[in-house]
Amino acid sequence: MGVSHISNRSRQWPQKWTRRGVLGALGAVSGGVLTGCSSASADASQGATTAAAATAKAAATKRPTVSVTPADGTRKAAFTSPVEVTVTDGTLTSVTVTGNDGSTLEGSLDDAKTRWTSAQNPYSGTKYTVSAQVAGAAAQSATFTTKSPGETFVGYYTPEADSTSGVGMPVSLTFTHAVADRAAVERAVTVTAEPAVEVVGHWFSDTRLDFRPETYWAPGTKITLGLRLKDVEGGDGVYGVQSKDVVLHIGREQITTVDLAAKRMTVKRDGATLATYPVSGGSPEHTTWSGIMVISERFRQTRMESSTVGLGDEYDIADVPHAQRLTTSGTFIHGNYWASTSVFGSQNTSHGCVGLHDAKGAGDPAVAGYKFYESSMLGDVVIVKNSGEKTVDPANGLNGWNLSWADWKAGSAL
Repeated sequence: MGVSHISNRSRQWPQKWTRRGVLGALGAVSGGVLTGCSSASADASQGATTAAAATAKAAATKRPTVSVTPADGTRKAAFTSPVEVTVTDGTLTSVTVTGNDGSTLEGSLDDAKTRWTSAQNPYSGTKYTVSAQVAGAAAQSATFTTKSPGETFVGYYTPEADSTSGVGMPVSLTFTHAVADRAAVERAVTVTAEPAVEVVGHWFSDTRLDFRPETYWAPGTKITLGLRLKDVEGGDGVYGVQSKDVVLHIGREQITTVDLAAKRMTVKRDGATLATYPVSGGSPEHTTWSGIMVISERFRQTRMESSTVGLGDEYDIADVPHAQRLTTSGTFIHGNYWASTSVFGSQNTSHGCVGLHDAKGAGDPAVAGYKFYESSMLGDVVIVKNSGEKTVDPANGLNGWNLSWADWKAGSAL
């Protein structure tokens, strides 16, 4: 078969295609390609926008998650740390924590409103219900129960609730377990007065804490003792159990001064002399404590035995009339029916007590012992001077008034 002849002329650009035309044609092709690239970029941008919208929609559909510490359902939760409520994927609007004893725990939110913390620790042995309200969502709840402390202590207080005492009565607490952390316990006890006056605590031992103002209480003072000892760790693993307020009252002012050199005592009521009585104090062998003492117990009749104060079998009197205690160690101011009437006002013959003439049976209103007893109350002040004995130890009875204000305040743990 023959092959057609192709001339060199047929390879040349057609005469009607000029160089400018070729470039124009190429330009046209290039413009198409760019146009194609521009459309792809728009599609990608639209896809990215759609993906972002999908992500935002997914985020918007996330449910807030609330976490509570102690965890929901805990049965023996610690009571030594605050309650915490946190939320993820949301914000908290309110939190309530209520105990089965009716108590509530106050608290506060952080700036981001994603964490709530109670202002105090939960109480021991209590079941709590937590309700957390999240913005735009239903409230979520949880429950937990705190464990009970293994060992506890209480503070027995003097004077009794709602009682009325003399102006010398301190507020005295005796704890059933030695207190190692005195500051923590003292912070948990408050004593406030109306009319207001500074009241400070003083530790006499690791089981005794007394409170008093600088000078005697004003007559008519209302005192409030606040005990917030529940779950306060007084010692290693030993916790308080009390949470209460106690109201106490101060009555009229009665100050009795016993001068054992003169062997007389003077009773003043609200600054005016009420009575004077002849007395007999401690003998030279058994001198009476001197100093400021406060009546801490009262007995219309009581038994007194010398063996209880380290004096062997020197005496045992079953019916001592009108006895009022001044010291823990056994000093009383009391009636005396067994001594001669002539002793009172002339001799100091007792074993350390202050005696007034009295009648057996405590029923004769005409005698000094009866009269003084009837005029007295717990918390009244009895000042003994010229006894030949040193000042009583402030811890021996309710007798902290023998300490200066500076020394008293130095005994505080705060």
